[in-house]
Amino acid sequence: MPINLIISGVGGQGNVLASQILGRAAVRQGFRVTIGETFGLSQRGGPVMSHVRLSKTEAYGPIIPPNRAHFILGLEPLETLRIAPEYAQSSTVFLVNSRPIYPLNVIAGDVEYPDPQWIREKLENQAQELYWLEGTTAAIELGGPIMLNMVMLGALCELQDFPVSSEHLKEILGAVIPPGKLESNCRALDRGGQLIRELSD
Repeated sequence: MPINLIISGVGGQGNVLASQILGRAAVRQGFRVTIGETFGLSQRGGPVMSHVRLSKTEAYGPIIPPNRAHFILGLEPLETLRIAPEYAQSSTVFLVNSRPIYPLNVIAGDVEYPDPQWIREKLENQAQELYWLEGTTAAIELGGPIMLNMVMLGALCELQDFPVSSEHLKEILGAVIPPGKLESNCRALDRGGQLIRELSD
């Protein structure tokens, strides 16, 4: 069976870049990797979901079947909750950034964004394990919200059952990230791993 990961978020959070970096690192570790991207109607602010499938034996189709995700990495909490019923299973591990991004209909006052604590409780009921992380806060401390994707990837790679490490990611960052931003992205990976270790202490 492949290892199935979904990265969920909204346009502008670096979702696709995160999946590409992870995929390249996994290939270097001998995995066969397939990646599928799905986009909402709006590139920026619309839903974006990346399916990443890792296998040592064969290349699987790019879209994860229903209720087969082993890991769900949520860059935005409501988007994570939205996809959970379709893709999560009883053994799914969630890593979720706690900071909402309000869609236009919420900003306009047409609908109300759910209480993040309510979202957290709903996800806890569906997950084998939930890591609720202050990822955006950590990213801002490192230079801006744009660092969120690297913070969350660093957190994912800190999990014992995930087969790609932050050091593997760093080996290929130079081919993807401009030289002037390489050091800050490496720090973001390290900070994500630290968030997981702090929760485990």
